[in-house]
Amino acid sequence: MGAPGGAGRYSRPLRHREPDLMIEVHRVSVLVLVLAVSAACCLGFGFVLQQNAAQRAPLNDFLSFRLLIDLVKVPRWLGGIGLMVAGTALGAAALGQGELSLVEPLLATNLLFALALSRRQTRQPLGRQGWAGLLLLAGGVTTFIVAGEPHGGAATADPMRQWLIIGAMIGVALLLTAHAKRSRLGSGPVLLALAAGLLYGVQDALTRVSGEKFAEGGFAGLLTGWQPYAVLALGVTGLLLVQSAFETASLRKSLPALTAAQPIAGIICGVGFLGDRLRTDAVALSWEAGGLLAVVAGIMLLGLHPAMPTGTVERARVGRLQPQPQ
Repeated sequence: MGAPGGAGRYSRPLRHREPDLMIEVHRVSVLVLVLAVSAACCLGFGFVLQQNAAQRAPLNDFLSFRLLIDLVKVPRWLGGIGLMVAGTALGAAALGQGELSLVEPLLATNLLFALALSRRQTRQPLGRQGWAGLLLLAGGVTTFIVAGEPHGGAATADPMRQWLIIGAMIGVALLLTAHAKRSRLGSGPVLLALAAGLLYGVQDALTRVSGEKFAEGGFAGLLTGWQPYAVLALGVTGLLLVQSAFETASLRKSLPALTAAQPIAGIICGVGFLGDRLRTDAVALSWEAGGLLAVVAGIMLLGLHPAMPTGTVERARVGRLQPQPQ
């Protein structure tokens, strides 16, 4: 893992560095790109397989850990979780080499891979909507990275700032979850997906902190901090929220909200307390905002694409989970 502001980071004064150092920066940046896109691929495929299984779960398992216990019996869901674990590991490796503000937009491309697998299942053509969503998502990610030039800086030494940002994210997630419980078959799935996205964004931030602690002090230094335990708690809670959203609605309703919320929460954490730096002149800020808006618009277009499985929710269903075909 590169140190903050070191050779493994994006940095504006690249033109002042020696040629060999510029080559090293470029090589590490490509590594971050490959790791993050590979993580997005695993996550996108994994989300589709998880939703295929979760939509068959009993509705009385909504927001209950019984849901996870039931889903463990479904091979397709286990395959989706395996891909999600692989994606999480690749994402953690990318965070070890690049800033959160760089990695998070790249992870948002998981929707492209989810759409690719969904198209194979539904045999729907990409069409104008699909191409428009693809171009908006890819172009928005590129615009944000090029305009913002994410690079490392010193993390804030003020613990209060860190706790305020994390507390705000978790607080909003709790409010969204509480409202979702009252409208589980209405807006509930979207709210749960938004809440999970916020938690996953915080989890990504704390994953990076945990990686830095491990690099500095090994397992002893890692396990004496609270961050790895928070990563685990956020991951399990987010998983329950996501599976409950998948259980009660199609990918069209849940996955776009999840995919949009996670990078925004991650960027806020990265800039807020991890020391990530973005260009802040007026022109750069306008392009960065435009890039993020394009990402969100692309996510919505792809998420609502006819290729995405609609899913069938049997609202009165309370029976045991039926295994999904292999």
